[in-house]
Amino acid sequence: MLERLNTESLARLPADVEKPAYDRSRLTPGIVHLGLGAFHRAHQAVVTDMAMAASQDLSWGILGVSLRSPATRDALAPQDGLYTLALRDHDADGQPREQLRVVGAVQRVMVAEEDPNAVLERIAYPQTRIVSLTITEKGYCHEPATGHLRWDDPDILHDLENPIRPRSAIGMLVYGLALRRERGLPALTLLSCDNLQANGDTLRSLVLAFALRLDVALTGWIDAHCTFPNSMVDRIVPATRDEDRARITQRLGMEDAWPVVGEPYLNWVIEDKFAAGRPAWEAAGVTFVANAAPYERLKLRMVNGPHSALAYLGALLGIETIREAAILPALRAYLDDMMRHEIAPTLKGIPDSGLEGYRQRFLARVDNPALPQPTRQVAMDGSQKLPQRLLATIRDRLRGGDDIRRLALAVAAWLHYLRGEDENGASHAIQDPLARPLARLVARADVAARAAAPKQAAYRRALVLAGYRPVFGDLGEKPVFVAALAAQLETLREHGVLHALEAVAREPEAIVPSDSLALADAMDAADADAAAQPREAAGVGM
Repeated sequence: MLERLNTESLARLPADVEKPAYDRSRLTPGIVHLGLGAFHRAHQAVVTDMAMAASQDLSWGILGVSLRSPATRDALAPQDGLYTLALRDHDADGQPREQLRVVGAVQRVMVAEEDPNAVLERIAYPQTRIVSLTITEKGYCHEPATGHLRWDDPDILHDLENPIRPRSAIGMLVYGLALRRERGLPALTLLSCDNLQANGDTLRSLVLAFALRLDVALTGWIDAHCTFPNSMVDRIVPATRDEDRARITQRLGMEDAWPVVGEPYLNWVIEDKFAAGRPAWEAAGVTFVANAAPYERLKLRMVNGPHSALAYLGALLGIETIREAAILPALRAYLDDMMRHEIAPTLKGIPDSGLEGYRQRFLARVDNPALPQPTRQVAMDGSQKLPQRLLATIRDRLRGGDDIRRLALAVAAWLHYLRGEDENGASHAIQDPLARPLARLVARADVAARAAAPKQAAYRRALVLAGYRPVFGDLGEKPVFVAALAAQLETLREHGVLHALEAVAREPEAIVPSDSLALADAMDAADADAAAQPREAAGVGM
């Protein structure tokens, strides 16, 4: 039996495996991180590891918190928090290559569900100066279209009544901060590292909204003393597979129960607004700025948006990995055109040369044969992702009266994906916090289409779908968007993805429906009927 990766076995690692370049016995915890998943361990944790090696300031050890599952804790506890990061790409001949690094920044892992009060105590620990989060978009318990806290969310309702056993990240933060204030401890920094536009501002508004329900004085203390920097994070990190574990264990010559894999590319931009200091992250390549908004917008629109489009269209074709989808000529050409003609023009103030480099780099990153990322992994939680990844861009395009047919196809692909079946007849589960109301929405849209006259059916279906306000907000009230969505949905339903990709590649005049006058009439009729129909309300319990 192979020995386990841990503090004692570090010295016996192969010479070509990078190791923590500092004395881990001297580490003290300065960061509590909520959501200790693969992305954090391949991004912020390794950057913190590198920063401590460069500065020898060892007061930034990470106490990781898994919100639900004990799996990460059970894997890393026998390894003293150590794990391997495998960075994978390919050489000039297309052959996979891999660089291994053992990361030592994580000191301990806790499971919030087992002992939530212990997490509050760690947030209130005197040495804690930063609480960071990678809890995914759905972890913020907010309405994607508006950014407002969902007061009907079961975890939020629970947390309002259970101050020592909160379930949500928002509840844990507020009750942990309340303990700090009661004990006379200094404020700290709350750092969102999730793919949300204005993630720090969003987190601040949610924390303050929850705190206001509890204590006006606490709300004032948080608002006056805590900081919420906006940040942009970027690295592709697929889920670890059994074959990754086996390959990495063989290279190490010892067992690592839960390594992580990622691409070599990494980007992290943060507003330099820290209440109680920070690691020397700049020594590891982090960019500190006064305003992260342009960087966030660039990444959400030029990386996350195309990534989601690739995932939904690829999954509908039955393609299993992002790379396989990215090398399909029709899909690659579609992404290229969407980024050039519909996304880039919305990114004002960024030089064309910078956008061109960003576009080329993204296309190269998804064409990485050494890093198979499942399309269905990227397709998860679409209701939480689309508002900032695609719909915000569509809103900007509509304000200028500009073409949105490629962006509309990406949105239509998500809605078509919600049917749970690809073009080959293979079924897939819908992993989304709003899966149940979305299923009812799709069914209601089909009923509306069947009840309509044939020439009105497509628009009627799109009108119902776009009327789902938790995702689309007021976009469903814009006939131009609904008409574009109707056209793309109908093409996907009747002819499939490849035909839809071919259609959007033509000149705009070539894809206007021949019965455009009938469509206009259908729009008028459907609008009149829609006024009498209730719209889907926000919340999971619809």
